Amino acid sequence: MEALNAADFEALAREKLDDGAYGYFAGGAGDERTLRDNVDAYQRRRLRPRVLVDVSGTSAATTVLGTEVSMPLMIAPFAFQRMAHPDGEAATARAAAAAGTIMCLSTMSNVSARDVAATAPEGPRWLQLYCFSDRGVTQHLVDQAADAGYRALVLTIDTPVLGRRERDLRTGFAVPGDLEVPTFAQAVGGSSEASLTALFELIDKSLTWRDVKELADASPLPVVVKGVLTPEDARLAIDHGAAAVIVSNHGGRQLDAVPATLDVLAEVAEAVDGRVEVYVDGGVRRGTDVAMALGLGARAVLIGRPVVWALAVGGEDGVSRLLALLHDEIESALALLGCPIPGDVGPRHVAAPDRHR
Repeated sequence: MEALNAADFEALAREKLDDGAYGYFAGGAGDERTLRDNVDAYQRRRLRPRVLVDVSGTSAATTVLGTEVSMPLMIAPFAFQRMAHPDGEAATARAAAAAGTIMCLSTMSNVSARDVAATAPEGPRWLQLYCFSDRGVTQHLVDQAADAGYRALVLTIDTPVLGRRERDLRTGFAVPGDLEVPTFAQAVGGSSEASLTALFELIDKSLTWRDVKELADASPLPVVVKGVLTPEDARLAIDHGAAAVIVSNHGGRQLDAVPATLDVLAEVAEAVDGRVEVYVDGGVRRGTDVAMALGLGARAVLIGRPVVWALAVGGEDGVSRLLALLHDEIESALALLGCPIPGDVGPRHVAAPDRHR
């Protein structure tokens, strides 16, 4: 079977991954209501195309934080990529660079930030950052990112504790003992088995907006705040130095029963009022989903799970194939909406959600 869309990649990946690895990547917190709702939110809406518009020069290209990208879609941070494929983050980085888009590397990567930069030096990269109780570890990550040519830090703020992920409990999931996590090894002072519990015990639970401000003021890179779900927190992020915000519920993996990200995107974008760029993740599976997110105020989207599935299926080639498919879907959606460029998509192109669908 040849994968023709993101869903096909997931079906193929399910055949390759064991129950523990698949459940870790696929699962969410609690009853997984938010996990499902992230996807369902796109099903509740419809696009409103305008016709007889000159779309002969349609292009998905845009910019994010001043970086030119081939489409308004980036790769979200996700951990332990070598559970999906032996090449892990290196394969993803090479595919992202070839596709002309940004990869956001997880703090919990199996490959160091420096090594990822070396494997795809021409590719634009961001580093996702947790603030550790040991601020020396955090500072080392910031310095390493700056030295290795990363262009932004993505501070994840919705994980003071790990969400209750019952799929992992049912499968008895554990991080494979031979899976290196360079950040964890550094944080504990040497090589050590990395469990999810042990990893997240290192994260600072006392983090406040004051710490965000200190990081933004001291960082040589712009700080993108990831995990915003309310207009209030979007305003606070800007007030404390954020260069951009990501509307995110951690893929439904942290607090269950929070809203789908698409459902709060417009109100967050309205609160931001153009002062910084707004991105969104969670539930994006199609080019039409990207168009909806653009219409509701996102500058770009980030995808995670579809990349995991593509990586599991075909390594670098799988991720490249997925990104090419999504690029084509986005350009097709733009043309059929009557929007030659991503910036032309606005609220008028997205119908109000149908809650009964």
